Amino acid sequence: MILPGQMPDRLPENAAPPADFTPVAEARRILRVTRAGTLGTLDRNTGHPFASLVNVATDVDGSPLILVSGLSTHTANLEIDGRASLLLATSGKGDPLAHPRLTVLGRFLRLDKAGPDHARARRRLLSRHPKSQIYVDFPDFSIWRLDVVSAHLNGGFARAADLGAADLLTDVVAAALVEAEADAIAHMNADHADAVALYAERLAKARPGAWRITGIDPDGLDLALGDHCARVAFPAPVVDPAQLRAVLKALADRARAAPESPPVA
Repeated sequence: MILPGQMPDRLPENAAPPADFTPVAEARRILRVTRAGTLGTLDRNTGHPFASLVNVATDVDGSPLILVSGLSTHTANLEIDGRASLLLATSGKGDPLAHPRLTVLGRFLRLDKAGPDHARARRRLLSRHPKSQIYVDFPDFSIWRLDVVSAHLNGGFARAADLGAADLLTDVVAAALVEAEADAIAHMNADHADAVALYAERLAKARPGAWRITGIDPDGLDLALGDHCARVAFPAPVVDPAQLRAVLKALADRARAAPESPPVA
């Protein structure tokens, strides 16, 4: 079965990606560090593609989360047909097309405010976008989660890959870790801010500053400094709080031993 966004039979038979191209790792990194993306919905009147800009966060498994108003055109479109795509693009100096970008496809579903997943999604969204606290509880606003079907990664010239949902998302079987996430984040940000900064600066090679953890999942840490985001992957999946404590200490030791990175422009 051909999934949405896939490009079969378009590459020359002898085409091969560069040896250092790791599409799954790169796609997961882009998914976790991108704060805003282009949302593509289907116009409810004519079926035309409708593109809009939305803030993005991720659920614990990596599923994209958006907070949207019922007064918005894209929300009205999703209420009729949840099929959508989300373009997550990185930026930098030079040609914009030289930088990696990820298109995620699937169907957006509105989270029930009384449902079991809403509180966690709300917390993760606000951790990534604190200013959304102003309107997150307005009656016309709701949180939607993308049920991912597939993705297409363009990592730059000769670096493209079609991915399935299993490639992109984290297999979350760690209920104990999910339950402990909020307390672990609060503890690390309040009591171990120096280690959090080292994670970002030494391991993620990010700019110096008062970084904070915004999310913890079995695969790694999400970090933020104002509008800047970073990701630190765990060496192996973490499934419970005891394992998390050990991994965080090991990462801190590794970060302290790592050389300082040059300042990021």
